[in-house]
Amino acid sequence: MKTLLLLRHAKSSWEDAGLADFDRPLAPRGIQAAPRMARELVWRGWLPDAAMVSPALRTRQTWDLVAAELPDPPKPGFAEGIYEASADGLLTEIRKAPKAADTLLVLGHNPALEDFSGLLASADSESGALTRLREKFPTAGLVRFVFAGRWDQLGPGAARLTHFLRPKDFR
Repeated sequence: MKTLLLLRHAKSSWEDAGLADFDRPLAPRGIQAAPRMARELVWRGWLPDAAMVSPALRTRQTWDLVAAELPDPPKPGFAEGIYEASADGLLTEIRKAPKAADTLLVLGHNPALEDFSGLLASADSESGALTRLREKFPTAGLVRFVFAGRWDQLGPGAARLTHFLRPKDFR
């Protein structure tokens, strides 16, 4: 059984209007939320053995904060294709995951994560989690999917959404 964890970057700063989107750093709220979500991963035993991270500054900073909380963080792969990806583009990147990885964490952006989650969710997904996800996929939000098969076989409707966690759930 494979586990896919989709984590949206933590809250970013809009303070410097002159910065390109790619170069926006985390805001103080994001700096607090990322470790909180990582501790939840640890508490639940959802430890990634592979990570794909968008190379944007806010996602790299989110990863650094998450990795600091993990007992044995994997070396991340910074995947250019995650930044500004569509749902289909995200699927293409995930299909490249290492075959040996049982739990993959993908750290990226909206709207791709939200759109991809809707595309991937099977009919037997947890209905409450799916409903909350469709309302809003907030910064530092986390979706957990499970599926049987290989990463390169992943496709629409192929994974069961089991959880959708938001930072506000753990205040």
